[in-house]
Amino acid sequence: MVAGGLRVLFCGINPGLLSAATGHHFARPGNRFWPVLHLSGFTPRLLSPAEQEELPSYGLGITNVVARATARADELSAEEFREGGRILTAKVELLRPQWLAVVGVTAYRTAFGERKARIGPQDRTIGATRIWALPNPSGLNAGWTAAAMAEEYARLRAAAESDDPAGVDP
Repeated sequence: MVAGGLRVLFCGINPGLLSAATGHHFARPGNRFWPVLHLSGFTPRLLSPAEQEELPSYGLGITNVVARATARADELSAEEFREGGRILTAKVELLRPQWLAVVGVTAYRTAFGERKARIGPQDRTIGATRIWALPNPSGLNAGWTAAAMAEEYARLRAAAESDDPAGVDP
C-alpha cells in the first residue's frame, strides 16, 4: 500500500509465506507490527493485516525491501537486499514520503551499505526523505518487547508529526 504524500512509508524486509499467500503485509499472527503501530499512536485502533488499505488515510504506506517471499529473511542474499535498496530508492524518489521507516536495522544496513547503522534516525536521506531504522517486529526478534518497540515507533511518529506543517495528528 503505497501512495504519494505520505508522512511515513514503512518498509518491511520481504513478504513471509503467509503475507505472500494473503497479499497482506505482516500477516503472520506472531508478528507484532500491527499491535506496535497502534501502541505507538500511528493508528487510532488496532488494524488487522487485511485492513492495510486504511494506512494511507493516516498518512502511512507500506512496502518491502525485497519482493521475493521466503519463510525467513535469512534466506535472502546480500545481492537481493542491495537490489531491493536500489528499487526502494527509486520508489521513494517517486513517492517522496517525509520518512522512510525500514523495519529491521540489519535489512537497512545490507540494502544501503550502512554497516554501522543503529536503530533510530539515519544520516542518509533519499532526496528530502529522511530515514529511520526500526526494530523488526517479527516474533523471532525476541530482543525487543512490543512495549519497547512501540516506544521507538512513537519516537518516529513524534518526529513525523513535528514535520507536519499543518500540525495534523492522525
